[in-house]
Amino acid sequence: MTESERSSRTLWSGRYEAAVADSVRRLNDSLPFDKRLYASDIACSIAYAQALHRAGVLSDSELAAITSGLEQVRAEFDSGAFAFAPSDEDIHTAVERRLIELVGAVGGKLHTGRSRNDQVATDTRHWQAQTISRILRLLTALQRALLEQAKQHVQTLMPGYTHLRAAQPISAAHWLLSYFWMLSRDVRRFELTREATLISPLGSSALAGTPYPIDRRALAESLGFLDVAPNSLDAVSDRDFAVDFLYAAALLLTHLSRFAEDVILFSAPLFGFISLDERYTTGSSLMPQKQNPDVLELTRGKAGRLIGRLSGLLTTLKGLPTGYNKDLQEDKEALFDAADTLETLLPALIGTVETMRLQPEAMRAALDESMLATDLADYLVQRGVPFREAHALVGAAVRAAQAQGVTLSALPLPAYQAISTHFQDDLYSVFDFEAAIGKRKALGGTALEAVRQQIERAEAFLQERGA
Repeated sequence: MTESERSSRTLWSGRYEAAVADSVRRLNDSLPFDKRLYASDIACSIAYAQALHRAGVLSDSELAAITSGLEQVRAEFDSGAFAFAPSDEDIHTAVERRLIELVGAVGGKLHTGRSRNDQVATDTRHWQAQTISRILRLLTALQRALLEQAKQHVQTLMPGYTHLRAAQPISAAHWLLSYFWMLSRDVRRFELTREATLISPLGSSALAGTPYPIDRRALAESLGFLDVAPNSLDAVSDRDFAVDFLYAAALLLTHLSRFAEDVILFSAPLFGFISLDERYTTGSSLMPQKQNPDVLELTRGKAGRLIGRLSGLLTTLKGLPTGYNKDLQEDKEALFDAADTLETLLPALIGTVETMRLQPEAMRAALDESMLATDLADYLVQRGVPFREAHALVGAAVRAAQAQGVTLSALPLPAYQAISTHFQDDLYSVFDFEAAIGKRKALGGTALEAVRQQIERAEAFLQERGA
């Protein structure tokens, strides 16, 4: 096939005498990555053909021919038999070219009143909405894994940390549930993103709207969209939905990266709080004893990847003038990469959480009486001492214990009373980790009853979503 023949088969070559340069074709063509949109492109094209039929543009027989042809094209893609042609610039060109080969000139009527500008925006939204549904199922499965682990460790005590320094005792379930609720915000964010995605641009044409009597609302509803874009000029260039997806993905990976960092630390021999299943770790090519937390490290690493994708698309969009511009082609590789990253990573992370084993003895052994200093201050508050003063008095007791090389519970009563007469011999009852946790009964606290309330709320959250 000559260059001229190739050019004559493009969707826009009628205005051109010369064939486009090969270097321009390589730069311009998006087929290598947007071919994965084929199912959405065909579904949206069938719906558009039906809208053209309702508008009186297509006859019954023409609609039947186009629909049948598109179904055959889809079957070829599904089976792997579809053969791309050199003239196929993108998935839209490929589908339309093959349709015309199958059904003849009537296939050329499908593009009546439609532009690739509104076509690609609709296809991408359609694909993204389906992708979000899959990601949500994976996310709630990860939440379920965290919740099931939490149920087993309501009474397991561990240090709670701030600044990576032991701070106060907490329930291990409380730690696990902290990530459940973090992910619940990600679930809601993806749900909102899906809702914002399901706005149909189809019928906007290139920028000014279609001159044909297309019922855009009926067309949108036939594809499962919730509404139609109210302005055709905005509709063809709006990529907010793609930014929303990348933001939701980047923030999700930020949360998962934090969880991964915790588990990497807690499963290290230095802590020994968690044992990881061999199936979700890897070994060393040199050191036979190693068991490396690669799933968790890749989780942490891929956060940077998705944050970069978000930043890249925002930078692309910030300088665009009104209407469609070819720069918008840059949205898809970022979206596809983010989706692939999540759909590859989440199953491995779910398995890691389901199979990891918490070590209650090691967690308990890491508790230190200094973590009850706040409880000692609360003891003074109960005796009428203002908290700020109580804080200072307990700080003095901590210094005295350190000077004597003893724990707070081993510091003699005379030493306490030398600091303040508010300290009495009942102060030693403070040094009880279970009692310290049990006091924190307020909603969201780490007391056993508060944690059980969290578990009930978590179950309700998942049940609402069928998980």
